[in-house]
Amino acid sequence: MQFMSCLALLTLVLTSVLNSAANAQAPKKPVRVGVVGLVHTHVHWILGRAKQDDIEIVGIAEPNRELAERFLKQHKLPMSLLYPTVEEMLDKTKPEAVTDFGMIVDHLKTVQICAPRGIHVMVEKPLAVSLNHAKQMEALAKKHNIHLLTNYETTWYGSNHKAYAMVNDGAIGDIRKIVVHDGHQGPKEIGVNKEFLDWLTDPVTNGAGALFDFGCYGADLATWLLKGQRPLTVTAVTQQIKPDIYPKVDDEATIILTYPKAQVVIQASWNWPFSRKDMEVYGQHGYVFTVDGKRMRIRLKDDKTEQVQEAAQTEAPAVDPFAYMAGIVRNETKKEDGLSSLQTNLIVMEILDAARQSAKSGKPVALK
Repeated sequence: MQFMSCLALLTLVLTSVLNSAANAQAPKKPVRVGVVGLVHTHVHWILGRAKQDDIEIVGIAEPNRELAERFLKQHKLPMSLLYPTVEEMLDKTKPEAVTDFGMIVDHLKTVQICAPRGIHVMVEKPLAVSLNHAKQMEALAKKHNIHLLTNYETTWYGSNHKAYAMVNDGAIGDIRKIVVHDGHQGPKEIGVNKEFLDWLTDPVTNGAGALFDFGCYGADLATWLLKGQRPLTVTAVTQQIKPDIYPKVDDEATIILTYPKAQVVIQASWNWPFSRKDMEVYGQHGYVFTVDGKRMRIRLKDDKTEQVQEAAQTEAPAVDPFAYMAGIVRNETKKEDGLSSLQTNLIVMEILDAARQSAKSGKPVALK
């Protein structure tokens, strides 16, 4: 009897161990993701993403059926994913998170709908069309305990993260100046589709022109590199170099941010001869330039000449925004204080709001 009891106990222990091992090896279910809007053509990033086990698109909300048919056919996705409203898509498909590819002015509405349902939200840059909208979104996210992320293409550049690590390690000394260049030849010139062009060139739906479209990148990177500091002053100059093409918004913008011991210059333009997203970071005794997502130019204190290096994509926190969002939702990515975070992007919106005021008044705006 004693032998049988020991055998039963051993069997129970082995069964428990085997079940635990099986559970540990069981594949994780992908995060259920809804897509809100198709009028921002960055949406091709998620629609054309190779199938992986981290996320699953369960529904798409877009009232423009013709646009939806065109995009879903292009990416060989079934029309059964499509719903005419955000509310119906959420109620029918029960996503855990949504990615917003609508007009910037509608970001607030998306959070108003999703937050009370406990659904996490990632929006395309910038966070909002105004600081007022951003603060309302922040209040909803905190009240309903959801993650509210902002996606920038430059967040997934290994070069930016290597530059950040060098700054953090003191390789170039304290930052004295940051210069960021972002933009392209112009949205019409590069051939964006009509649905995108219509709202991107409207100050109500986009907040501004190049000032918001590309100024947000520099504001995001500078706030991150300077560890969340708010600038003392914001000065901006905007122009309409091509008023015949962009009659409602600026197509050229320069923003200058002053800090106690540093200055940031953000050059946002729809007039570059080529597309660019690069950055120069100058410290007390060295500099690091990011040429693109990989290539870098570096000169440190004891270097006689400039070094050319490449950064691996693995320097970034994830391969893309959707993998990052999945990690956040699953609580596998513990820290949310970087380029995508709400805390950083509230400061970005403060900068953009002040820049818009400064460009209108012709005077620097001092932040309270």
